Amino acid sequence: MNATDLAALLLTERPRPRGIAGWRHAHWLAVGTVCLGAFLGQLDASVIALVFPALGRHFDAGFAAVEWVALAYLLVLVALLAPIGWLSDLVGRKTMYIGGFAVFGLSSFGAGFAESLWILVGCRAVQAVGAAMMQANSVALVARGVPEHAMRRALGIQAAAQGLGLALGPSLGGLLVEHASWQWVFWVNVPIAVFGILAGWYLLPRTRTCPTAAVTTTVPEPRGRAPRSRARARSPREPRFDLPGMLLLTGATTALLLALSTASGLPLPGWVVAALLLAAAVLAVALVRQERRAARPILAPGLVNTPGVRSGLVVALIGYLLLFCPLVLGPVRLTGSGVSTAAAGLVVTLLPAAFAVAATVGGGLLPRGWSDVTRCRFGAGLAAAGLLLFAVLPVSAAAVAAPLLVAGYGLGLLLPANNALVMRAIPAECSAVGGGMVNMARSLGTALGMALSVLGVHLAGAASGGRTVLVALSAVAVAAVALTRPATPRSRPAATR
Repeated sequence: MNATDLAALLLTERPRPRGIAGWRHAHWLAVGTVCLGAFLGQLDASVIALVFPALGRHFDAGFAAVEWVALAYLLVLVALLAPIGWLSDLVGRKTMYIGGFAVFGLSSFGAGFAESLWILVGCRAVQAVGAAMMQANSVALVARGVPEHAMRRALGIQAAAQGLGLALGPSLGGLLVEHASWQWVFWVNVPIAVFGILAGWYLLPRTRTCPTAAVTTTVPEPRGRAPRSRARARSPREPRFDLPGMLLLTGATTALLLALSTASGLPLPGWVVAALLLAAAVLAVALVRQERRAARPILAPGLVNTPGVRSGLVVALIGYLLLFCPLVLGPVRLTGSGVSTAAAGLVVTLLPAAFAVAATVGGGLLPRGWSDVTRCRFGAGLAAAGLLLFAVLPVSAAAVAAPLLVAGYGLGLLLPANNALVMRAIPAECSAVGGGMVNMARSLGTALGMALSVLGVHLAGAASGGRTVLVALSAVAVAAVALTRPATPRSRPAATR
């Protein structure tokens, strides 16, 4: 078998077995498979914060250095989600999604054998490649694979799987570190990844029937211009994604997070913070200019300028910023007040657990006539109230439980409804790119949440620093209420077998 035959074998998507494809509820099996990837990605994102102290002791490194085990993962996600969304339109979302499980599992296995902190950081970067392959396609697979009337419920179930991964992460991480070792935090991903490969192969519908066929997409133009169709044939001379845009995006986000990490105690000269912030600003301006003139921009200005999409992406970023800051700050504030690590992990678990419940069944407690816009605004208001209470109440396991439940429930109402608004406003043929941008906003919000939490604790201590960050977060949640906008639904074709 030559290289061409091997590539054709790997890139040709196989149909589901007839018994599965013909079942009228088969789309829920596909949703379940997507939820497995969502669960794995969020489990890995939340579990890592609980092993920071163990990693610091093992590698004899400070908190600002150890946090790059998480930040490197998030940076690669931010950089690759949109380009992989474009690439998935060419090779097929099912193929890319299954490949993501394989990359994630192999890199997780290698991470457990890392002999230095920076080797571990490198393994985490490779992990993020696999996570990007899954997450850039997860929302698109759901949006294209379920009927219109079931999309909000399906996206809510997917968000609940993310919430379950987030909820299990802190407690699972604490148990593995205490009773086994930090290596098992990574090795536990391997059997889940193997199961995900098998489930994806048999339960996901084909998204491409021929790996060499031309693809035609209609990309919305910025306001004032008519849409244009682009016929894209797979040619070795044609760029598959906007490489300059990807490099500028990576550079801008890396410079920003490095600046925050340096200010948080990373051993670099003080003037480096100002230089990094300046570099981030310059690269961000260059990115905007690049995306306006690129033939295939990774941020797709035409999609971003679609009514409801830009504000929806900002709200998605805010939502995950609000979710991850307390996950980092909670254990620090609780253990600093004398609460045990195990108890702190269980209490913090209430936030993502409430998120998962609200994302699946919590909406049933709301009036049936409420639109997604109303759900978003109500959820953001609850999150603001919960975070403010977390900031002002005495720090104890009993006192912070209720605020975390309120904040998690509000975010569980906000994010699924917001994601549904964004995906309805994006044309079906651009769903992979749109899903990639949603997930990119999520990853950037997660990265900023971790970095800002560490910065606040470093500058003002666990007590006052955490309180200041939480008060600021409640104000950001109020801003999300004002940012929520309605979106215009777009038609979507049914999934293939």
